[in-house]
Amino acid sequence: MGRHPCVYILASGYLGTVYIGVTSNLAARLDEHRAGTVEGFTSRYNVFKLVHFELFEDMPTAIKREKQLKAWRREWKCNLIERDNPEWNDLAPGLGLAQALPSKTPSC
Repeated sequence: MGRHPCVYILASGYLGTVYIGVTSNLAARLDEHRAGTVEGFTSRYNVFKLVHFELFEDMPTAIKREKQLKAWRREWKCNLIERDNPEWNDLAPGLGLAQALPSKTPSC
């Protein structure tokens, strides 16, 4: 997958709490979130499953998309995730970015 600007969505579980971020190194950023080295929202609400990501050619375009997604209604974010990942599975293991996380019960 390499190091490309990327917008990513993490979730606590199926229909759970979501977090949208941007990075130039998705694997390293996921490691930070999962290790708890990123204090704040994701560690407080156990939001660690990679449920959606989009790659970009440059960081300004990725940041623009991140801001767009953050402004969306929750329903639209859920629809975006479910378009390609209807069960909200953790995509990171399949991409070789991280080990699978245990399943959690829905929080919504």
